[in-house]
Amino acid sequence: MRQLSVEQCRDWLAGPERPQLLDCRQPGEWQVCRLEGAVLIPLGELSERAHELDAARPVLVYCHHGVRSINGAMILESLGFTADSMRGGVESWSLRIDPTVARY
Repeated sequence: MRQLSVEQCRDWLAGPERPQLLDCRQPGEWQVCRLEGAVLIPLGELSERAHELDAARPVLVYCHHGVRSINGAMILESLGFTADSMRGGVESWSLRIDPTVARY
């Protein structure tokens, strides 16, 4: 599991080998903001709902500040996925990549 900067994540998401984008925050946070193309599976539900993801494709996990996403990536890796975490989360994404993404 790697922790990738938001710039690395942006480049990966824009490339030809786009990963699955997993938001592991809570539904209320998802209502405030989200990254386009993300799937919402809250961290507490991830073990039971991981089958909703394609195990053959890498997963990029994000949360608000990048702490829960580390745990989410580790859970996915324990289940056989290739998963990485977005360092700084959606907060860093808003500050450094896309200021139209709401902050909270």
